[in-house]
Amino acid sequence: MKKLVINLIILLGFGISAHAQNTNAFPVQVKLKNGTIEGLYDTHSGIQKYFGIPFAKPPVGELRWKAPQPLDAWEGVKETKAFGPRPIQAMVFGDMKSRSEGLSEDCLYLNVWTPANHSEKNLPVLVYFYGGGNVAGDASEYRYDGESMAKKGIVVVTTNYRLNIFGNLAHPELTAEAPYKASGNYGQLDQNMALKWVKENITAFGGNPEKVTIAGESAGSIGVSVQMASPLSKTLIAGAIGESGAAIAPTMAPVSLEEAEKQGMQFLESAGIESISALRKLSTREIYEKYNDSKRFGFPMVIDGYLLPKTLPEIFASKQQAQVPLLVGWNSAEIPGMAFTQGPITKEAFVEKVKQNYPKKYEEVLELYPHGTSSEVEWAATNLASDNFIVYSTWKWFDLHRKNSDQPVYRYLYSKIRPPLRDQSKVSGLAGGTVERDSGAPQMPKAIGAPHAAEIEYAMGNLHLVDDYAWTADDYKASATMQEFFANFIKTGDPNGGELPTWDAAKANDGNPPVMVIDTKSELIKASNDARYNFLDQVYKN
Repeated sequence: MKKLVINLIILLGFGISAHAQNTNAFPVQVKLKNGTIEGLYDTHSGIQKYFGIPFAKPPVGELRWKAPQPLDAWEGVKETKAFGPRPIQAMVFGDMKSRSEGLSEDCLYLNVWTPANHSEKNLPVLVYFYGGGNVAGDASEYRYDGESMAKKGIVVVTTNYRLNIFGNLAHPELTAEAPYKASGNYGQLDQNMALKWVKENITAFGGNPEKVTIAGESAGSIGVSVQMASPLSKTLIAGAIGESGAAIAPTMAPVSLEEAEKQGMQFLESAGIESISALRKLSTREIYEKYNDSKRFGFPMVIDGYLLPKTLPEIFASKQQAQVPLLVGWNSAEIPGMAFTQGPITKEAFVEKVKQNYPKKYEEVLELYPHGTSSEVEWAATNLASDNFIVYSTWKWFDLHRKNSDQPVYRYLYSKIRPPLRDQSKVSGLAGGTVERDSGAPQMPKAIGAPHAAEIEYAMGNLHLVDDYAWTADDYKASATMQEFFANFIKTGDPNGGELPTWDAAKANDGNPPVMVIDTKSELIKASNDARYNFLDQVYKN
C-alpha cells in the first residue's frame, strides 16, 4: 500500500499557457511597507495588476535552507509588471506551462489583482497556493489568473514558494543553526511569509487584512491545511478553501524531524557532499543536477515544533487549528483506476489487487466498492485509487474540522467532465493540462468523471484563458456556478447567495452530511460513500 500511495502522489497537479503583453493599460503606483511599486491599470477590465512583487529576501547563498527573511526597504520605484521567476524545478509534469520567464532560486515573488478604485477599501482577499506535489508549480499559470475573481470584488494574490530540495530539505546542521531548532518546511514557511506580507500590505490595494481566505489545489490545498493548522498562520486567515488535498496520511503527511533529518543526511551522503556548508557553496545547477540524479520526489514536510507542533489530526482534534469557515472537496475521478490495478481494469485484476493490498480486510473492501459489472469495476478501481491517492485525506480534514469547530464546513464533489480538445494532435495529461500525442508522456485514459486538477480553471473563472479544450455553454455554466460559490464564500464565509442552489453546511455528527455536486446541473445531495472513508480511517489510523 505504501508503494501504491507513493506512486499516486507523483500525479499531483498542473498546466496551462503563455501570456501576451497588455497594451490597454497605464502605469499605476502603490506605496507598500518597504517601498513603492509600479504595476498596470487595465482600462478594459478595470483591474489593477501587480506582478513579481518581492515578499522576502532572495533565499540564496547563506539564506539557502533558512526560513524566509523580511525584506529591506528600497528607494525609488520598483517595477512590478512582469511575473517573477518560478522556483527551481524539473519538468516533472509534461503538461505544465508557465507565464514566468525563467527559473531561479530568487523566486519569492507574488502577484496581486485588485478591482479597488481610489475610494474603495476593506475588500475581501483571496490568497491562492498552486499545486505540484511540492516539487513543481508556478503562481503565474493562466488557470490561477486572478482577474476574473477580482471582477467579483475580491483582491486576489497568487504566490510562489520554494520547492523540492530547495523547499523541504532537513538536516541536523540546518536544525542546529535555526533559532527555532528545526529544519525543513521552507516552502510552507514561504507561504506563511506571504500571508504576513498580505497582513502588512494588502490595505494599499484596497483589501481587508482581517478578511483573508486562503485556497489551493492538490499540493496547494495541502498547504492550506498546513497553514490552517500552524500557530504561525492561523491568526492571519479568516477562511479556507481546499481542493483535493490535505497534509494527512497517506498523502504527503509530515514526518518527524528525526526522520526528515535522516533523509537529508542520506541525500548528502549519496551525493558525496560532506556538509551543509559544502552544499551551500555549490551552484544552482550543481544542486539541481544532484537532486535530479537522486530520483527523489522531493522531501517530506516536517513536524518541526515551530510551523507544525504536531500532526494535523492531533492539532484539529485538540481544536488548535484556525477556527474559520472551511469549504473543501474533491473531484469525482481523481485518478484513473489503472493506478490501482497497475494494468487493464478487469474484475479479476481488481479483486486480485484488493486481496494483495488488504489481505485481512479484502471482503470488506470488495463490499464497499461494488464491482459486478464492467462499468462498476471501472468505477470501483477509480474510486479506490482516488480514495487512497487524495480523497481520504481531504475527507479526513473535512471530518476533523466539522467535529472540532463551531465554524461552518461545506463539502463539494466536482464532477463536470471536460469537453474534447481543440487540437487533436494533443491529449490530456495526467496533471490537468495537455501533452503532445506522440510525446511518449503518460496520457489520461478516457474520463469517466472529473480528473485531478480539472476544476481549477472552472473555480477561478478562467476557461477563456485555457484554450486547450472546446468549451461549451455547459462548461461555462458549471464554471459560473463554482466561481460564484467560491466568491460568496471568500466574501462572507458562506457559499450561498443569489440564484445558486442552496448549500447546507455539514453538521458535526451527521453520518450522511450534505454534499454539493458541482456539474452542469449542480445540486445538494446526501453523502452516500462515507463508509469507504470510515473504513480507510481505520486503515490509516489518523
